[in-house]
Amino acid sequence: MTVTTDARPFSATLRASTLEVHEKANYSTYMRALLGGELTQEGYTQLAIQYYFVYGAIEAASDRMAGDSVGGEFVFDELRRLPNLERDLAHLVGPDWRETITPLASTREYVSRIREASSWAGGYVAHHYTRYLGDIAGGQAIRRLLERQYDVAEAGALFYHFEGIGSAPRFRDAYRAKLDNAPWDEAERARVIDETLVAFECNVAVFDELASRLDEFRA
Repeated sequence: MTVTTDARPFSATLRASTLEVHEKANYSTYMRALLGGELTQEGYTQLAIQYYFVYGAIEAASDRMAGDSVGGEFVFDELRRLPNLERDLAHLVGPDWRETITPLASTREYVSRIREASSWAGGYVAHHYTRYLGDIAGGQAIRRLLERQYDVAEAGALFYHFEGIGSAPRFRDAYRAKLDNAPWDEAERARVIDETLVAFECNVAVFDELASRLDEFRA
């Protein structure tokens, strides 16, 4: 069990406790190849496809959590990614994208974990935090890559457009305040940290499986 007792706000403890695995995801073989401009557009499309299944699971959990006194605080309609992903995939894959895309084995395991963890508000928040805050911040580097390398600025890159949240720094600050104020005791906070670590590892597993196919997508 992760130890969380310290004088910092919980959001700071959560960030510090997950920094190592966060860096592991950021510097995975697949992400380094993508951000290094080494992949074709199809190489990025494979990631967008996996995100469709992941965010489908998270946003279904958001629907279930909407009335929860704790989890409901982390349901933001302005964050929802599925509508943008659907437009992106129609552009990147084609009009028949729903019939042609499939999740990787690691993605299926990730989706299963989201569904299992989201039976508890803290587990839901762990997965929500891991994905959305990363997309709002670090995901913007991928947005710039898509615009620069593939000339994809609207449909195809809409996943990384977050105009609905207003100021990104203010939104992140407000989100962290919700983490700090959530009524979890020390044991529950430890569980949230542990599940956030699992969420990051789920992301790493997807990146690793994508990396196993890099030769197909070298630019």
